[in-house]
Amino acid sequence: MNKRHLAFLVISLVFLTGCEKGYLDDPKPTESVNASVVFESQDGVEAFMSGILRETRGQFTRTDSGGLYSMYFARVVKGNDLVLGYQWYLFDYENDNREPTYTRTTFSWEFPYYLINQINQLIKGVKNSNSLSDLEKDEFLGQAYAMRGFYYFQLAMEFQHTYSYDLSLPAPPIYNEPAIEGKAMSTLGELYDFILADLNAAVETAPASRINKSYINQNVAYAILARVHQVMGNWQEAANAASIARQGYPLNPVQYGLGFDDMNASEWIWAMPQRDDQTNYFYIAPHAFTDNINDGYGLAFWNKEFVSLFTPTDVRNTFIDLYNVGDSDLYYARASSKFTFDFSSDIPIIRSPEMLLIEIEANARLGKESEAANMLLALQQNRDPDAVASGNTGDALIEEILVERRKELYGEMGVEWFDAKRLRRGITRTGNHRVGSAANLLPDDKKFFLKIPQKEIDANDLIDDSVNTDR
Repeated sequence: MNKRHLAFLVISLVFLTGCEKGYLDDPKPTESVNASVVFESQDGVEAFMSGILRETRGQFTRTDSGGLYSMYFARVVKGNDLVLGYQWYLFDYENDNREPTYTRTTFSWEFPYYLINQINQLIKGVKNSNSLSDLEKDEFLGQAYAMRGFYYFQLAMEFQHTYSYDLSLPAPPIYNEPAIEGKAMSTLGELYDFILADLNAAVETAPASRINKSYINQNVAYAILARVHQVMGNWQEAANAASIARQGYPLNPVQYGLGFDDMNASEWIWAMPQRDDQTNYFYIAPHAFTDNINDGYGLAFWNKEFVSLFTPTDVRNTFIDLYNVGDSDLYYARASSKFTFDFSSDIPIIRSPEMLLIEIEANARLGKESEAANMLLALQQNRDPDAVASGNTGDALIEEILVERRKELYGEMGVEWFDAKRLRRGITRTGNHRVGSAANLLPDDKKFFLKIPQKEIDANDLIDDSVNTDR
């Protein structure tokens, strides 16, 4: 048998760990129980699933490597729009955090695989259950496939070039069952095929209703699928999935002034909830880092060039000149009130405006420019009543859409990095950055992805040091 370090893949039997950190009032979390209890009732599986979802926003290792929010915020700080002070995420901000022994590299590998292994236990337990109905099984499996596809997508984005670069390149291993021994690297093409298979299965059976927005429903599954098709350049499929995903989640410009801390907001499709009695305290990103008014780290600021993109009448213009310095290059001059921090601030994962913008971009790339331009103007006027049509077509329209994505999603999911990587563009630091050209990213830059962790190489006989030779 191949030797395998299983600390983060198996850790212990999931039915002993997956439920003990459940955080929802309904279903009730359970302590140590065996598989026959967990997988033989709907309540047991829901409690198990709540444990998995709790881990997505938990304190996995340390402040800058806590949960999914840490992966998102690490992408935010790698771009040009946010300016970071001296604090956590420092090396991500400098685009110098990808070596095999670094915390960012190890966390970005171990955290998704830890969750994937729990999800695989869930899939196995549900399939083998003798008590769940076929409908119950389908709905649980739909949620599980969506989550597994989502976390393999994070691995694909973090540990290799983008989809259109070279599908034969080595990519993270694929585990479709609970881990027992190590597996060899897959290829990027194989990994995306697996992700699509999971998500296509998920949209067929994921439930329409759910306990709350931290759970997976059909809208969430379609939203994840839309992101994947966007990266793959499957524009019609991306448009279709995004259109379905945003149904029932209407735009509401008023929500931009409410602090982005409540998952009940109409635009939020998927979220990570917080509670005062089970909070992550100051680890919550982006809130604890970008809120310069309330308690928290409050040491993230905004590039003056990015701030200049917003008109005074745009509700998304949440920027504050902290010291009345005007056009100064002082890096810590411009704050934002978009995210309000306290110990119960919910964290957005996916919102409906992103889905609308995916659909708009897809239409533009499919030659439906008039439709794309009209949809874009409708969004712009929802955010800014004084917005007028630009009249852009062709490449200029695409650029306008990409800027709109940055204006709509700043601070949330690393949209600038995400778009630069998928479109094989660079990111050039301009404006009043504290770290400028030294952190530039070239098109197809290897700094867009991480090396394989040394811990994995040391523990898995099927992966050796050569995997990092060309990284």
